[in-house]
Amino acid sequence: MRLWLKDPLAILADGAERGIVVEGSRIAELVPAGREPTAPVDGVFDASRHVVLPGLVNTHHHFYQTLTRAHPDACDMPLFPWLKTLYPIWSRLDPESFRLSVRLALVELLMSGCTTAADHHYVFPKGLERAVDIEVEEARALGIRMTVSRGSMNLSQKDGGLPPDSVVQDEDTILADCERVAGAYHDTRPGAMIRIAFSPCSPFSVTKSLMQRTAELAGRFDCRLHTHLAETQDEDRFCEQVYGCRPIELLDEVGWMSPRTWLAHGIHFSADDCTTLGRHGVGVCHCPTSNAVLASGFCRTGLLEEAGAPVGLGVDGSASNDSSNLMEGVRHALMINRLSRGAEAVSWRDCLRWATEGSARCLGRDDIGAVRAGLEADLALFTLDELRFSGAHHPIAALVHCGAHRADRVMVAGQWRVEDGLPVGLDLGVLRQAHGKIASRFL
Repeated sequence: MRLWLKDPLAILADGAERGIVVEGSRIAELVPAGREPTAPVDGVFDASRHVVLPGLVNTHHHFYQTLTRAHPDACDMPLFPWLKTLYPIWSRLDPESFRLSVRLALVELLMSGCTTAADHHYVFPKGLERAVDIEVEEARALGIRMTVSRGSMNLSQKDGGLPPDSVVQDEDTILADCERVAGAYHDTRPGAMIRIAFSPCSPFSVTKSLMQRTAELAGRFDCRLHTHLAETQDEDRFCEQVYGCRPIELLDEVGWMSPRTWLAHGIHFSADDCTTLGRHGVGVCHCPTSNAVLASGFCRTGLLEEAGAPVGLGVDGSASNDSSNLMEGVRHALMINRLSRGAEAVSWRDCLRWATEGSARCLGRDDIGAVRAGLEADLALFTLDELRFSGAHHPIAALVHCGAHRADRVMVAGQWRVEDGLPVGLDLGVLRQAHGKIASRFL
């Protein structure tokens, strides 16, 4: 079927003033001003009320943390104390609570205009060994693309790390499950709905051996590598005390300095670090909201991009962001980066680019992230009907500057997954009630 999304109010693409034609799962053509589709269409969607963006791509999240938002024990803490407070609470995760946390996070992301999500799950208390399988099942049911990051921790408090013994696994168990899920779910074909990444959590929760062996395994399965790095100064001090080097030097020692890798946060990189990362094609996911909530600092987005490093955008965990809204994160990226770099250095265009093309590069994908013929038909459509947009003169800039946070329509792989602001085939009231009830266990 060929569907013409006709005459949008505005669209983030050149030469598509009259819209785009979707055929199957892909964008078949862009329709320029004064023209019509080059071949007959089977249907028309009137997009005259809509601002059309490429589907947003979220490159860092922790879905399970939707169960501990605004937790009274951790609201006003920096990262290390925050983690130490919440790890014992997260150890209560079981398959039922985890499944609902995943479903809620994915629905929130979809409703914000996100069409591809990367989740970094690294907490594996006893009974939750098949967490990756649950995430795949939930993503498939909702029709959203996912890079499911099989995270890991094997350095507990008794070994000098931060997490308690109850949420870590041993190295052989971790690597065996990485092999299992990659063999079962990792799809490297263009248009893939599910991909697997391998994601040791952070320098303060994994051993060098696990990092090294994970990198070797990623090469074997052609998977991406992901971890937290340079998020806080505490992390710098930890690496110097335990490993005798800075985090970026540790990354090089364990064989992660490659285009296969993307990192979360990257706040405390020096100018030389940025040059090194760019030279090796290492991507960085900028998480402006959580960085502000935890007062971690400013990601050096400008230096990273100048050096050639892909820069993407992520909402990060819902217990440090307290939201799973990537469109909201785009606006936060504008504000945070203007505070650190100046008003003229960062525009709304940069922030939308990070959330689309930049994020796609971080995930190693060239089939999503833009409105272009031949790419996947992943689209986010917003209206400007709310009072916040009245008086706005640039429709696309208004989404960022005026604070859009909910898409009216979302398409993934040519299929509508959000219609009239609501996820297709899912009762939000039922989900909210079930999730809220189970979250009460985590007080």
